[in-house]
Amino acid sequence: QVQLVESGGGLVQPGGSLRLSCVASGSIFSLYVAGWYRQAPGNQRELIASITGFGISTNYADSVKGRFTISRDNAKNTVYLQMSSLKPEDTAVYYCNARNPIKSTLEYWGQGTQVTVSS
Repeated sequence: QVQLVESGGGLVQPGGSLRLSCVASGSIFSLYVAGWYRQAPGNQRELIASITGFGISTNYADSVKGRFTISRDNAKNTVYLQMSSLKPEDTAVYYCNARNPIKSTLEYWGQGTQVTVSS
């Protein structure tokens, strides 16, 4: 069992930056691929960034590539999402996800944190 707690959301002006954090507890964090998803009102939840267990590989959705950076610190059981050049269309609830790549049933979600990009 893995518990995930996100923080760092808030209101930011277009062009601004935010850093989201997700702290994991309850298991060996490096065993899990970590990802950030987001869901805007009326839209499906979408994967925007992911990082493998030891941070060797990252992937990004085209919509955030070049603006967002995912990273992790396994010593702190934390995954980060650095968001820059934010746009109003980035407004959404952002969710942290941890998924065991070997056993797909081991997948966990945080409670979400709201990011609002508005002037």
